[in-house]
Amino acid sequence: MNERTTLEVIAPSVEEALAQGLEQLGLTADAVSVEVLDSGGKGFLGFGERQVRIRLTVNGEGDDEPQEQDEVASAPPVDEEPAPVQETSSTLDAEDDQLLIQSEEVVAKLLELMKLEAQVSARYDDLDRDGRKSVYVEISGKNLDVLIGRRNETVNAFQRIAALIVSKKMERWVRVVVDVEGHRTRREEQLRRMARKMAEQVAKTGRRQTLEPMPANERRFVHMELQNHAEVVTNSIGEDPSRKVVIEPKK
Repeated sequence: MNERTTLEVIAPSVEEALAQGLEQLGLTADAVSVEVLDSGGKGFLGFGERQVRIRLTVNGEGDDEPQEQDEVASAPPVDEEPAPVQETSSTLDAEDDQLLIQSEEVVAKLLELMKLEAQVSARYDDLDRDGRKSVYVEISGKNLDVLIGRRNETVNAFQRIAALIVSKKMERWVRVVVDVEGHRTRREEQLRRMARKMAEQVAKTGRRQTLEPMPANERRFVHMELQNHAEVVTNSIGEDPSRKVVIEPKK
């Protein structure tokens, strides 16, 4: 097993630790994987009495990165299991509101560290085929092309980091979808149209169709579009970054 370059950073917040680490490595967010070793104390955007500690691992060296799941990643570890609470309607509403607030604050802080001026708005996305909902964060402003990157690499890395930070704050896994100036929404609409067209071909010919490789968030759009289709089913095959969606007739 080959060793990969790693760097541990201690700072008052995950955001600051990430910024310091990227500066020291001379890399951008899409070039590293981030692991939170110590989430620190409670506080606004991670600021607390105990500082946080993270490990940055440079991608593309040594072993492949762990496979990203289409459906949902495992929950990040927490120091202690939260005490069980009886979830009433008011409790759930308050938690939902807090999750949207935390998501907006985390994304806004990351943009500030990147020295980008933009407006941030969070809402809940449509339910997926297993009934789970995602937080959809929309970023709007000027000169934000740098945040999208080649083939969405930068915004996908930004999204993973935001999801990691929000999940640590909420002490459970949260799927966060980040859209910049409607770019991801337009891509989603394109993929959904393609999925419907390919499903018609499969239903007509009885032969399965394999789509081009796509990241997990884009495969999810195809799965969701066809989840209630009367004549076809979808599955994913292969390993990232070459993982693909297969559309085939229902048996």
